[in-house]
Amino acid sequence: MRNFLNNLYKFAGFLAAINVLVIFILMIYASVGRGMNLRVSWVNDVVSWLCAAAAFFGMAYSFRNGDFVRVTLLLEKLPKTARRVFEIISLSVALVAISYLMYWSILFTYESWSFKDMAGNMVAIPIWIPQMSLVVGSVILWIAVLDECLSVFQGRTPSYILSVEERHARGDFSEDL
Repeated sequence: MRNFLNNLYKFAGFLAAINVLVIFILMIYASVGRGMNLRVSWVNDVVSWLCAAAAFFGMAYSFRNGDFVRVTLLLEKLPKTARRVFEIISLSVALVAISYLMYWSILFTYESWSFKDMAGNMVAIPIWIPQMSLVVGSVILWIAVLDECLSVFQGRTPSYILSVEERHARGDFSEDL
C-alpha cells in the first residue's frame, strides 16, 4: 500500500510537471503565432485551465515532500510529545479543510456535467473536463493528508519533515529561502 500511495503522489507531481510543460509550449506557440498572424486567442483559455491543473495536481506531491509553506517556528521549539500532538491537530484541521474543498469541487463538477455546461470562451468544450483536475487533485491531496495524519497518529515522523531533513543533510537549503 505504501508503494501505491507514494507512486500516486509521484504520478500527480508528474501530471503537474506535464501541465507546466504544455503551458510553456503553448506560450511559445502563442508568441510565435502572433508574429505570424495566426489565431492564438484560444491559448489563453487552455493555459488558464492548465495552470489550475498544474496547481492542483502538484499539491499532494509538494505536501509530501515538504515543499508547502509551513510555519514551523512554534513546532520546532516544542518537546517531541507536544509537537506530535500539534502535528495531529494541524493535520486534522487540514483534513477538514481539504474535505470541504473536495466535497464542493466534486459537487461543482458534477453539476457542470449534469447541466451540460459549456465553457463560454474561445474553446467551447464541456467545462467539467478542465474542472476534473480540481476534483482529482483535491482527492489526491485529501488522501495524502489523511495518510500523513494516520502516520503521525501512529507515532511516525511526518514525511514532509523527513524530506526536509534529508535535503538539509545533503546540504541543500534552497527550499528554505
